[in-house]
Amino acid sequence: MARKAKEIYVNLPVTDLQKSIDFFTALGFGFNDEMTDENATCMIVGDHIYVMLLVEPFFQKFTKKQLADSQAATEVIVAISADSKAEVDEMVQLAIEAGGKASNDKMDDEYMYGWSFQDVDGHLWEVMCMPEN
Repeated sequence: MARKAKEIYVNLPVTDLQKSIDFFTALGFGFNDEMTDENATCMIVGDHIYVMLLVEPFFQKFTKKQLADSQAATEVIVAISADSKAEVDEMVQLAIEAGGKASNDKMDDEYMYGWSFQDVDGHLWEVMCMPEN
């Protein structure tokens, strides 16, 4: 039998927790107040999908590896789904308006529509929708 996780938590280091909270709030995400303090917050992405935003010194406690400079190197691309092309465009526009940057040109083919942005710490986010055929 294949293993299935009940939830997924993506952990990302951030330089300024409040700035990151403000950025993702502008995109429409909420946070779990019970899992928020001066070191971290739990951003609610979906019913069982969360992103833990951890200030860099706190994040460093969980790894012996050096942190990647997300402004200069790519360590991961977090991909999230949207319900329509308009929702994809709206989220990336909101990210840009909130201080992020567009990352790549829009991708539009018969299987997927997507656009990406960098958050305020340089982490890459892909927003995509897959139209039903």
